[in-house]
Amino acid sequence: MQEAELHDLSDDADYAASQIQGSTSFSRSGSSKKSSSSEPDGAEIVYSKDNVTIHPTQYASERISGRLKLIKQGSSLFMTWIPYQGQRSNARLSEKDKNLYTIRAVPFTDVRSIRRHTPTLGWQYIIVVLSSGLAFPPLYFYNGGVREFLATIKQHAFLVRSADDAYVFLVNDFQDPLQRTFSSLELPMAVSVANGPSTSVSVSEPPSNANQEKADRSNFDGRGATSQYNGRRRSKTHDPARDLSIQVLEKFSLVTKFARDTTSQLFRESDSDGFSYNDRRHHNQSLLDYSHKASDDERKVPDEIPVPSDPLEKTRCRNQYHGEEAVTNVGTFELIDCKEVDKLSLVWGKPRQPPLGSEEWSTFLDSEGRILDSKALRKRIFYGGIEHSLRKEVWPFLLGYHAYDSTSAEREYLMSIKKSEYETIKQQWQSISPEQAKRFTKFRERKGLIEKDVVRTDRSLSFYDGDDNPNVNLLRDILLTYSFYNFDLGYCQGMSDLLSPILFVLKDEAESFWCFAALMERLGPNFNRDQNGMHTQLFAISKLVELLDSPLHNYFKQNDCLNHFFCFRWVLIQFKREFEYEKTMRLWEVLWTHHLSEHLHLYVCVAILKRYRKKIMGEQMDFDTLLKFINELSGQIDLDVTLRDAEALCICAGENGAASIPPGTPPSLPIDNGLLLYPQQDDVL
Repeated sequence: MQEAELHDLSDDADYAASQIQGSTSFSRSGSSKKSSSSEPDGAEIVYSKDNVTIHPTQYASERISGRLKLIKQGSSLFMTWIPYQGQRSNARLSEKDKNLYTIRAVPFTDVRSIRRHTPTLGWQYIIVVLSSGLAFPPLYFYNGGVREFLATIKQHAFLVRSADDAYVFLVNDFQDPLQRTFSSLELPMAVSVANGPSTSVSVSEPPSNANQEKADRSNFDGRGATSQYNGRRRSKTHDPARDLSIQVLEKFSLVTKFARDTTSQLFRESDSDGFSYNDRRHHNQSLLDYSHKASDDERKVPDEIPVPSDPLEKTRCRNQYHGEEAVTNVGTFELIDCKEVDKLSLVWGKPRQPPLGSEEWSTFLDSEGRILDSKALRKRIFYGGIEHSLRKEVWPFLLGYHAYDSTSAEREYLMSIKKSEYETIKQQWQSISPEQAKRFTKFRERKGLIEKDVVRTDRSLSFYDGDDNPNVNLLRDILLTYSFYNFDLGYCQGMSDLLSPILFVLKDEAESFWCFAALMERLGPNFNRDQNGMHTQLFAISKLVELLDSPLHNYFKQNDCLNHFFCFRWVLIQFKREFEYEKTMRLWEVLWTHHLSEHLHLYVCVAILKRYRKKIMGEQMDFDTLLKFINELSGQIDLDVTLRDAEALCICAGENGAASIPPGTPPSLPIDNGLLLYPQQDDVL
């Protein structure tokens, strides 16, 4: 199995190329300097850096190198990062995949902050956070240059160090810096729309490293560009900041038109392989529009718009003694206990069963309390869930807190040891005096954020309802203790949503802590500051949609929805806002079985999208409309039907589906490469 080699650079093709190429080309010029001859009139490169690299996965062979530029046009400053083409490396990522990460002309009026990292081991890198709260993947500087990058920005834009985090630099921030607490972790409470028109810049990828300047010259355009679909100007029918109801965690998924335009380039593909929704559309069109649309007229949609058929619909079904088979466009698949196949449900999996009860649970245990057949148990839970009264006993097994082959006596002993260990960790923050707290900024920030979040987590439940609720205090104590247990990751918004059902079920502080810690071993990357865990999962969803429904994939591509950020909330907190509390717990225990796949939640995302594909494509939803539609699905999704669809999709995708999900994608346990899971050590400019 190939492993990431972060420190051994002998086999790193990108690093070797950087040594051959030599030092970077870096230029800074004042406002009086004439435009560079390689740029059109009015555009000037003020900073250029080669071999700035993105790490999509843990593998050294899959790093993508490119050129980072700062371009000045008039009074506006833009940032671009274009990957090289034709790199000679053993990268498993295709050129098509590399293009998904391209950053095309982001205006600094739409950048909120830049976080600088200088790890003790490894390369310097930066994380650019947009005004929407979303972040681009980390940009690694193999040959240095972060200081010059920030200095150049400071020459042409307002850049100031955050008063709350010395590693964060706020861009165009004219507010009181003290209001920006925990800026690197907390997303804005409301989504803002860019004020006024902004310059539109279209940058396409260079065909090769040698021709980079030629490509930049021919594709950097200071004139406004309009994205067109079907030869018709697209107009917005609503303002997402006005239309969308922004709640605590919904702000993660409510991306404005600006965020759609910028972040869609992370997942844009350069060409189309499959069936095209509109054969007349140019498959290589790659226009990016940053200008504010002046017209808000409603877009007229034909009464009937043909929707491409689902490629996985059953075309014929054969009854045989050993079962039924469905022949689809991607192969022949056995139908499990299927009599009539719902076309929207593809090939149905097994019907859902009643939840596991106490009497049946006892049949899985031997006389000393060991689970005799963990695989059979997990399969049973997958198809039926668990009775609520039994969850307190079973959930610790599913979460990995208890081993399946442990005896009852061993579990009792473990719980006593872990309770003592929990109290020791908890005492660390409880013993901090007020004088210490004054000198411990990170502790004050995290404590304040936790206290703010727990008082608005599931307060509609009687378990958390009311003032001075002791269970709310337990939420706070567990989360604060976890921030000391995993100090690198700390606390991020959304963690309280994941802890709440665990405490609700277990009703024990120490046991809830350790079960939550076990869950975070798998879901922790969802909360990384660079959002790499989330980007990896959204990328995998894009690949699965392409595999299982190429017409829908092409539709998303043509409508700038390929980033799948409308699935952000689903993935981040595991559909907790989409279902009632009881159904959420049932879904979670199904996902925790890891029956069929560790990544069933990704197939759940695809199943929901496929179930509403006709409405999405028939009504020609653009990104903003689709985002609003997805958020309004909350409470309307049929869980049992969705689970059966997800099971069928997982079976149909088979090995091709597994290959579409990068190694280490959450909730898979992180690949152990000897490195820190959440490196946070860095220097200051």
